[in-house]
Amino acid sequence: MDIPRIFTIAESRHRIHNPISPQKLAELGESLDLQPGMRMLDLGSGSGELLCTWARDFGISGRGVDLSTAFTEQARHRAAELGVEDRVEFLHGDAAGFVEENPVDVAACIGATWIGGGAAGTIALLRRSLRPGGILLIGEPYWHRPPTEEEARGCGCSASDWLTLPELLQSFLDLGYDVVEMVLASPDDWDRYEARRWIALRRWLDENPNDELAEEVRGLLRTEPLRLARFTRPLLGWGIFALMPR
Repeated sequence: MDIPRIFTIAESRHRIHNPISPQKLAELGESLDLQPGMRMLDLGSGSGELLCTWARDFGISGRGVDLSTAFTEQARHRAAELGVEDRVEFLHGDAAGFVEENPVDVAACIGATWIGGGAAGTIALLRRSLRPGGILLIGEPYWHRPPTEEEARGCGCSASDWLTLPELLQSFLDLGYDVVEMVLASPDDWDRYEARRWIALRRWLDENPNDELAEEVRGLLRTEPLRLARFTRPLLGWGIFALMPR
C-alpha cells in the first residue's frame, strides 16, 4: 500500500506537498491560538512539516497518517531533526476512515480530501475525531473562475471537480460550519511548489536514464512548465480553511 512512485520522485525535494509557504503555515498556527498541550490529527500528513513545525513552535502534540512510505519516513526524520519526536507520531497507512480514540483540538486534512470522497465527506470524517470547540482544517483547490472543460483538462481535472472560492466557502456554511480563518496560495506559492518538482524530475532522470519511468518523467518535463503557465497559474487556486462547527 503506497502512492505512485512518480509522485514520490517529483516531490522528493518538498517538505510541504501543497502550494503554500512555510511562512503562511506558521501564520496560520499563530492565528489559531495554538497552545502547549493541544493535540492534533493530520490525515494525509505527507512529510510532516505542518505537524512538526507546529509542535516545535507552539508546543502541541499529535499524530499524522499518510499512505506514502517515503513521506512517512521523511516525517519521522523531520520530527527528530526538530527535536519533537517525543510529541508527534507518524503512521504509514490509509487515512480514509481513520478516527482518533481520544478527541483532538485540531483535526486536519490538507490537500488530500479524496480520503473522504471530497471535502464534505472528509469534513464528516474529521469531525469524528474533534473535541467540542475544536477546529477543522481543510486544504482544497478552487477555481478563480468557472473554466471550460478544455481549460479544466489543461489543469489535469474536470470543471466539476472544484468550486469557485465563493461557492467553496458557501459549501462550508451549508454544512453547518463557521469559516474562522483561511490562507490562500499566491502565484509565487504555485511557482515554488511546481518548479521544485521540475528540478527533482530532471535530477532523477539524469541519474536514472534507463529506469522504467524515464520516458514518463521526460514527458512531464516537456509538459509541466507550460501547464503551469497556461492553466494552473491563471485558473486554479488553493487554500487552507479553518472551520468550527456551529
